[in-house]
Amino acid sequence: MTDSMDALIFDLDGTLWDTCTTCAISWNEVVKRNKIPFRTITADDIKKVTGLPYEQCVRNVFSNVSETEIQLLLSEAQTEENLLLEKTGGMLYPGVLSGIKALSTKFPLFIVSNCQAGYIEGFLRQTDLGSYFKDFECWGNTRESKGSNVRSVMERNRLQRPVYIGDTQGDQIAALACNIPFWFVSYGFGTCSSYAKKFSNFDEVKNTALETE
Repeated sequence: MTDSMDALIFDLDGTLWDTCTTCAISWNEVVKRNKIPFRTITADDIKKVTGLPYEQCVRNVFSNVSETEIQLLLSEAQTEENLLLEKTGGMLYPGVLSGIKALSTKFPLFIVSNCQAGYIEGFLRQTDLGSYFKDFECWGNTRESKGSNVRSVMERNRLQRPVYIGDTQGDQIAALACNIPFWFVSYGFGTCSSYAKKFSNFDEVKNTALETE
C-alpha cells in the first residue's frame, strides 16, 4: 500500500544516475593494461548489462575470453571503475539532486544495487547526497540477490511498508520477493511489464511520494 509507505528504497544505475560512459572507459583501461585481446567496450555495452550482479555484467560483456582473464577483469575492473568514478562521477538524472533532498524531509531513504563494493559510497561522495540516505546494500558486499539485499535493509532498519524504485524487471522481481510495491522509472535502462506505478521522470516520483498521506 503506497498510501502508507514508511520508506523509499532506490536502485542506483538507471534510476538515480548513468555512469555507462565512465564505466566503459575504466573497463577499456583494464583491457589495455593487461593486453586482453578484445574490442573496445562502449557505453552501450555497459547499458545492456546494467542491473545484473557485477560479476554477471563482466561475464556477459566478455563472453569469449578465458576464465583467467575473467578473474583478472573482475579483480581490476571494479577498482578501476571506483577510482574513475571518484574523479568524474556520473550523470545524475534531471530532478534527482533536488528530489532526493525534498524526499528526505518526509521519508527515510535507502539504496540497494547490484554493483560492486565501494560504488554506492562513491556515488554518495560524488553527489554530496550521503547525508540524505540512511543505509544501503549491494551485491559486492553480500554476494546475495537484490531481493535478499532489499530484505536485509528492511530488517535492519525495521521497515514495514517501503517502496522499491527501479528501472528493470530485475528490480520488480526484487520487490516482489519482499512483498513490497515496485515503482518503475521508464527513463532508465530496462523495461518492465508489472509495477504499482510508472514514472517518466524523477520529478514525478518526487511529487507522487510527497503527495502520499
